[in-house]
Amino acid sequence: MSTFVLLPGAGGEAWYWHRVVPLLEEAGHEAIAVDFPGDDPNAGLDVYAERTVSAIGARKDVVLVAQSMGGFTAPLVCEKLTIRALVFSNAMIPTPGETAGAWWGNTKSEEARVAAAKAHGYRTDFDLATYFLHDVPPDVAKGLEAHARNEAPIAFGQPCRFAWPQIPIHVVTGRDDRFFPAEFQARIAKERLGKTVELVPGGHLAALSHPSELAAQLLGYAT
Repeated sequence: MSTFVLLPGAGGEAWYWHRVVPLLEEAGHEAIAVDFPGDDPNAGLDVYAERTVSAIGARKDVVLVAQSMGGFTAPLVCEKLTIRALVFSNAMIPTPGETAGAWWGNTKSEEARVAAAKAHGYRTDFDLATYFLHDVPPDVAKGLEAHARNEAPIAFGQPCRFAWPQIPIHVVTGRDDRFFPAEFQARIAKERLGKTVELVPGGHLAALSHPSELAAQLLGYAT
């Protein structure tokens, strides 16, 4: 049995994973969705990492899964504990010492987002409906609105200091992600990790729009 430890994106809502957790548990594994105080102006990456470490406790067979901005917390956790496998899910993949605030310009993510919008015929100006909710069921989208928190600035300015762990690292990419387009994620995964992405159905919030398919992909990393 593995323990899947699931990290949220900006805002820190563990609720993001609520459709995936029961699917992992039904398959015989433990699943822990960690909640980050994303709207706390005094929190930030170290607090997120400590929360994750506390949630893991003495567990050994841990698959750490990071969604979006959770990618800046996951490597810090790997510095503190022995993790069996690390999974980036539509995530910001950092370089050692990088800040989340600098990541956007360093990776040219905005240019990639706009180029994909022009190529596929949807609006280039960012809005939640177009970039996050386009494939999320309406009832689930309402729940997201109820749970949403804004990420405080502090985490964007804190350097993510780490060395890549010598463990299996996977990059799971939503085929229809409009915020971090699949082609963009593939480039960053290759440049920063030397990895090829593994495509799953869904957009940026794949755990809400296609939980079964994402869970099936994650289960492939379990023991």
